[in-house]
Parts: sequence; C-alpha cells; structure tokens
Amino acid sequence: MTRSFIDRTWKLHGDGSRVRPGEVVRPDERLSTPIMLGLGMQHVLAMFGSTALVPVLTGFPVSTTIFFSGIGTLLFVLLTRNRVPSYTGSSFAFIAPVTAAQTDGGIGVALGGIVVAGVVVFLIGLLVDRVGTAPLDWLLPPVVTGAIVALIGLNLAPVAKGQFESQAGIALVTLVAIVVIGVAVRGFVSSLSVFLGVVVGYVFAAILGKVDWSGVHDAAWIGLPDFATPEFQWRAILLIVPAVVLVLLAENAGHVKTVGAMTERDLDGDIGRSFMGDGLATTVSGLFGGSATTTYGENIGVMGLTRVYSTLAYVIAGLTAIALGLLPKFGAIIQAIPTGVLGGAVTVLFGLIAVLGARVWIDARVDFRDPVNLITAAVAITVGAADYTLNWGDYSFAGIALGTVAAIVTYRVLKTLQHDDDVPPAPGLPPVGPADPVATPRG
Repeated sequence: MTRSFIDRTWKLHGDGSRVRPGEVVRPDERLSTPIMLGLGMQHVLAMFGSTALVPVLTGFPVSTTIFFSGIGTLLFVLLTRNRVPSYTGSSFAFIAPVTAAQTDGGIGVALGGIVVAGVVVFLIGLLVDRVGTAPLDWLLPPVVTGAIVALIGLNLAPVAKGQFESQAGIALVTLVAIVVIGVAVRGFVSSLSVFLGVVVGYVFAAILGKVDWSGVHDAAWIGLPDFATPEFQWRAILLIVPAVVLVLLAENAGHVKTVGAMTERDLDGDIGRSFMGDGLATTVSGLFGGSATTTYGENIGVMGLTRVYSTLAYVIAGLTAIALGLLPKFGAIIQAIPTGVLGGAVTVLFGLIAVLGARVWIDARVDFRDPVNLITAAVAITVGAADYTLNWGDYSFAGIALGTVAAIVTYRVLKTLQHDDDVPPAPGLPPVGPADPVATPRG
C-alpha cells in the first residue's frame, strides 16, 4: 500500500493534524499517517472484547476468528467501494443457534450453517442493490427489528446465568469492574468497559489460581490459525439461517443509516453493498473455521468520539487483526479466560442486546397504542425468551429462529387484518435527535 495509493484513495483532511469543531473526517478522507495508525489501533481495541468473546463462548478458535474478522473487514471496505466505514466482528446473534448446531454435529456442521447464512445475506444484498430497500422496509419495520434484537438478548440470558453461577465470585468482580469503568470513567476508555472489565476479572482469577495455563504454554508464538472446514446438514442450516439473517440485515441497515446521519451523507444507496460485504465476510470466515460476522456498533462509538469516519482506519484495523491472528499464543491466552469471567461479561452484554431492542423502538418512535405493534412485540419476545420449540418431523425450530418468524408473521398478518380506523392517531411526540453515537456491544 504505497503512499501514492493512499493519497489517491483518501484525501488529507485540513492540515492532517486535527478535526475542527463542527467538522468530521469523511470516509474518503484521512489525517496524518501517525494519527491514522493510532485510530486503527483504537478500532482493534474497540472490537476486540466482543469479537474474541464469541468464539470463546461457542468453542471456536479465537485466533482464527480474529484473523478472519480482519480479512472480512478488508473485504467489506472493498465491496462498499470505500464509502461505509465498519469493522466486521463476531456476531452475538449466532451464539445460540451455533451452540445448538454443534450439539448434534460439532464445529463443522455449525460452520456449514454459517457459510449458508453468509451466502443468503450476500444474495439479499445483491437484490437490494438492484431494486432498492423498499422490500426490506416492508419486511422489517422498526417494531419487528426491535423485537428481534430484544429477544436475542433475552434468549441468551440463561447462558449468562449458568456461567455466572459456576464461579460467582470471579463473575461478580468482572461485572462490577465493567459497570464502574463504563459509568465512572469518561472518554474513549469507557467504551472499552467490557474489554477492561474482562482483564480485571482475568487477573483476579489468575491470582486465585483459577486459570488453566496449559494451553498457553503449549501454543507457539507465531503460526497459522487453526483452520476447519464446513459440513453441510439441513438441520444445522435450518437452525442457524432463519435465526440470524434478518437480525444481520437489521443491524447492518441501522449501521449504514447511523453513519450516514453522522457524516451528513445519504448512504441508503450503499445498504445493498453493505449487506454483500457482511455476507462475504461471514462466508469466508465460515469456510475456514471462524465465527460469523456483523458490522460493529462498538466502532461506531469510536467514530462518534473521534469524529473520524475514514475507512483507512478500518484498513489499518483489519491488517492489525490479521497480524494478531498469526500469534497462536495470544489466542491461547484468550481461550484460557475462566468461565466466571465470561459469566460476568455476558451478564452485561446479553442484557444490553435486549435493551438495544427497546432503543430501536424509541428511536423509531414505535407507537405501542397500536395493537398490531403491541401484540407483535409481545408474542415475539415471549417465544424467544422462553425458548419455545416447534418440532416438525426430524427438525425443530426454537428460540431466536422461532421468535424471529413469529415477529414477522404476526406483524404482517395483523397488519392485513387491521382496519384503517383502528390505527390510533400519531402521538405528536417532540422530535427525536440522532441516536447516541457511543453504541453498546452488539452482534
């Protein structure tokens, strides 16, 4: 990547040393090289806690996931024609269905479902890029997307409980550290509260002698990640694809709209390509043993704080993640995180996912006086949170997948049955400002 290429792709913003009040560094701009290197490293820190946590929870190789998150980010920037700044980190939406798929067929079968999910998202992106976002808006209105996001967090809550109770003392220290850092500390550090809280819990567990270092001692310093190949089984595909595709689309579209608002650019025309980039990143990761990806809210937070939306920062972050993935000992250290530390972290993370669903409703001013909206949310959240299961021959649909289908079907059926005079008048709420750019962990 020569200097001439950088100069042609990203023009220098101002004098390259600072961002003046009221200005932002747009995706096709950059600051000076030392500053951009620092910003790229910040994005690695912002994504790292959640991206490394997902493979630990699902039993996937951490180094492989980090490695392919970097490759996926570079592919995303390429496919979106350098217009949409985003890091493609591990998706929390896959945790429950991937864990269920592994129960029957191991990691290979789960990878098969991830690959198919990625292909589906890519094809939907290709379609949206050709016909526009109107069909997507019809399928996923805010009441549906909010319900889907909320039920993911609630469905995962029992996992958090089990891990917390396994080492309650360590989990409590981790949880308190995350909460205190996130609330009492200001600036960029507060956006790393989960990562830093996990570090505190890890150190505390090590002092108590609760960390198994055997894998760390055996791991090499430098080497290729552990690769795995997918196996394609219909049961795993049906477990994973319906549960996550719509969530990924909703998250991704929200990311593009948020960045567009913050940079004062209309990026709606790039939503299709953003889907394609996310789908390709997930597909490539699944083909070689990494976790599925999604665009990351944590990194939107970093951009909101720095006012730098340059895609060059993500190219640097992607290259850095690839380098980290080539350090097996580093991956082994992450893999050795005790269960209690994870329990404290996911108690916050899974709860935040549920609350983010409510935030979707608030930001979109969803009117719950309308019985269609009220019943749609009620049915979907109950089905997802209680982990309802529907058996059909040898297949079963449960939890997130069933809750997602329930949200979409309930809304469309009730909307068809509703009479125009049943719709309450607009509540006349005051204008709602843009969402807080400091996003919470998600996936």
